[in-house]
Parts: sequence; structure tokens; C-alpha cells
Amino acid sequence: MHQRATSAIRLPAEWEPQDAVLLAWPHADSDWQPVLEEISAVYLELVRIISCYQQLVIISPQPEEVQLQLIKHGITTPGIRIERVSTNDTWIRDFGPLTVLHNERPRLLDFGFNGWGNKFPAARDNRATAQLHAAGVFGTTPLDTVDLILEGGSIESDGKGTLLTTTKCLLNPNRNPHLDKQQLEKILQQKLGAKQILWLKHGYLAGDDTDAHIDTLARLCPHETICYVRCTVQKDEHYQELQRMEEELKALKTAAGEPFNLVPLPWPKACYDDQGERLPATYANYLVINRAVLVPTYKDPADQAALTAVSGAYPDRDIIGVDCRAVIRQHGSLHCISMQLPRGVLHE
Repeated sequence: MHQRATSAIRLPAEWEPQDAVLLAWPHADSDWQPVLEEISAVYLELVRIISCYQQLVIISPQPEEVQLQLIKHGITTPGIRIERVSTNDTWIRDFGPLTVLHNERPRLLDFGFNGWGNKFPAARDNRATAQLHAAGVFGTTPLDTVDLILEGGSIESDGKGTLLTTTKCLLNPNRNPHLDKQQLEKILQQKLGAKQILWLKHGYLAGDDTDAHIDTLARLCPHETICYVRCTVQKDEHYQELQRMEEELKALKTAAGEPFNLVPLPWPKACYDDQGERLPATYANYLVINRAVLVPTYKDPADQAALTAVSGAYPDRDIIGVDCRAVIRQHGSLHCISMQLPRGVLHE
């Protein structure tokens, strides 16, 4: 009975059809204040690109200001909805809703968000999904609140029951200290329909606040493929750890018992902030939308190689580079600042 109930639930893959992309607009009452102009330019570029492919839902404490920015830059595309929602920050991948399909009908899950282990204030972000639902943004799509700290960037799904994640994040005592690995896996099976959970013990990026989110390191792709970061610079502090991660990936098996097709992503040169702290630049943090993949770039010699590698995993989609040097200033990248809404969420 338990198996039958779980098998009706699945967490769709990011490359499945989408209704919209969610964005949380940067504002002055956040860590973006010193570079607000630069980061706003990235968001305007994102809206310009995404609106060519699908709808957007934008949340902001000042929706009128966002509307004025869009108009000023000639972005008047239909299908852009702006909602008034107070936020601490912009990392909506981690506080936005996760959408599961119950018998192929969408259902939103609102997991807890505690600022990646209480590192940062997150109370407003944690309320955002419930506010959007109460405002009717998701139509009649139901919303379930789940008593578990879980960020969207910490798990990858192939849409068929396989999840990929890291022990450094999901088993970190700053998230759900009352749960052991077995208990956590049971919840992921019940809530997300997970049939196989693949854990990586190795892999990290210096400057990463998320305790090794999988979406900065390795991404599940169509056709049993994984794109992953590979460090080839032996003197780099990441070299040994990412070599170990690569060996783990080679040992992973698909649900059918076969090895995954592995696509290595290039290693950008080290980026530092004004205080000399290394920033977690990664090409793995790309966003898949309808008919396109948006890949972070850093004005780096490896940018073109990264676009080519991602194109190999998504040969039927437009591959578009987005300059994310401003985003990396706050220790994140493209996937972190976005959340897809699968098909049916806005139309139920």
C-alpha cells in the first residue's frame, strides 16, 4: 500500500514543460544594496530572455518600482506578473515552492527555509510561498506545508524517482538535527516520490553559504546524463575534493543499474570579492526553461567551453550565456535566483 501511494507522486525534472519562472527582485533592504544597479541589470536581462520563452512571476516589496524598471528598459511583454511580497533576499530556488505531481496533477510543497542553517535572516523569505498561494497566484493548485527544512537547490530530480543530493547539506545538523539519514530518506520518499536517492559525500565550492548544494556541483540531465564541475588545476584547493566527487559520480548507477553519462564542465579561474574571499563561481548553476538553457558566465576564458558542454547535454535547446559576475558577488548564481513552475501550476 505504501509503495502504491508513493509511486503516484513524482518530482518532475527541470527539463519538463513549465508554466513560468519565479524570480525575487533584488532591493535596497537586502545584501544587494551596494551593487543594486549591477544586480538589477542582470535581472532585467533574465526577464528579457525568459519572457521570449514563457511566463514570469516576479515578487518584490516594491512591485511598482519593478514595473517602472521593466518599462524603462522596453520590457512590456505580456505574461509577466509582479506580486507584492516582502523578502529578505533573492534566492528563491531555496524558499520558493517545490512542485510535485500527484497522478500527474501539480501540488505545491512549502518546505521550511532557515537561511541555510540560520546563517542569515530568513523569516520573510520563509513566508513568501504561502503569501503567493493566498494571493491566488497559483490558481487552484493546492499547497501543502511540510515540517522539514529543505532548499530547492539541495536536490536534483530526473522526474522518474531518482534524487541526487549531498550529505554535507541534507545531513548537516543545522537543517534537521532530529532526523538521521534513514528518517530523512523516508520523508523524501513520501513527499517527493523518491525511489532512489543518490548521495555525494565529496564536493564543495569555497565561499558557498549553502553547505554544498548539489546545483552548484552536479546536475541531472535528460538521457541518464549528469553535468558536473571538474577541477583540473592541481594547485587549486578544490582539486582533490572534486576528483573524489568525480570518482563517486562514476560509481553511481541509474535506476536500471547502468552508469550515468558524465559531462564535465570546465573550471573557471578563481573569483574573489573586495575582501579577498573566494567566490563560488560554477557553470553547473544553470537554469533550464522551455526550449532553452541559461548558463552563468563570468567573462572567463572557459565560458565558451561551458556553453558547449551544456549544449551536449541539451542538444535540442537554445544555450544562452548570462553574465553572472554581479550575482556571484553574493555567493550564488543563476539557478539559485530562480525557480521553475511546472506545467499546470498556474492553470489548475
